[in-house]
Amino acid sequence: MLQARTALPRAGLWLALMLGMILGSGPSRAAPEGSPWGRDYFPNVTLQTQDGQSVRFYDDLIKDKVVAINFIFTGCTESCPVETANLKRVQKMLGERMGKDVFFYSISIDPRHDTPASLKTYADKFKVGPGWTFLTGKAEDVTLLRKKLGLYRDDAEGRKMAGHSISLIVGNEATGRWIKRSPFDEPKLLARMLGSTLPQITHAGANRLSYASATEVPVQGKGERLYNSRCASCHSLSNQDGIGPGMAGVTRKRDRAWLERWLENPAAMLARKDPVAVALYRQFNQVMMPNLKLDKSEIAALLEYLETPGALAQRD
Repeated sequence: MLQARTALPRAGLWLALMLGMILGSGPSRAAPEGSPWGRDYFPNVTLQTQDGQSVRFYDDLIKDKVVAINFIFTGCTESCPVETANLKRVQKMLGERMGKDVFFYSISIDPRHDTPASLKTYADKFKVGPGWTFLTGKAEDVTLLRKKLGLYRDDAEGRKMAGHSISLIVGNEATGRWIKRSPFDEPKLLARMLGSTLPQITHAGANRLSYASATEVPVQGKGERLYNSRCASCHSLSNQDGIGPGMAGVTRKRDRAWLERWLENPAAMLARKDPVAVALYRQFNQVMMPNLKLDKSEIAALLEYLETPGALAQRD
């Protein structure tokens, strides 16, 4: 885990990350003097990109860079596709800064199956652009990176998921500021953090705003929250297709019972060769619809939202 080389307890990881983000200062260079998160902390292991190029983690990927790093595997049918889709929205917002000011790295936790070629296929399915690299390497090296980055789970749930942590680490190696985020965060928030907050060198209290100037945020219903957090990465509310089909009129186009079964377990429907499921899979670049782990009440709320005037208004 990211921790000071002195007696910083593991439980203090989040505090260390926050302090590193708030207090980081100094000129733009490799981690500032006194920072525990520089060359001596990060493993400089060799990884392979989706194009088969060998790179060093510290020297080639993170030194002097603002980065976002997550761990995935291409056979994942649950969180990984949604993570990738959401980060693609962040990438789009960052525009030409990707690959120049900001870099994304998705590292496979299943290097035995995720060869450079399979990672390239996965990246191509999501049509990711420049500045985003998919990587694989030796299993022991990947595990070491996950532990050092604080993205390794060794609890019971983590062991069931092969230690897979559904988290994202963002940081600026040149200032020593690092923070753990959710890859499902609002894309505008992640884009602002990567494009503005992390590159700036500020001190605690600088540019502090008053609560009186805050914009009121409208309260979202259950269905709208589910759509924004689980579905908006791949689907629009219009007829415009994205990674998946546009949602305009979906509750009229599809039988309600079919939609409920699809949202509950899309992989099972594909396995049964449901004709509509198979056609969608083929039409949308063979990107697997992830299992969102929705219960019946959540599915009902989501479908009801797609029929509300609020959702209809966003389609225009």
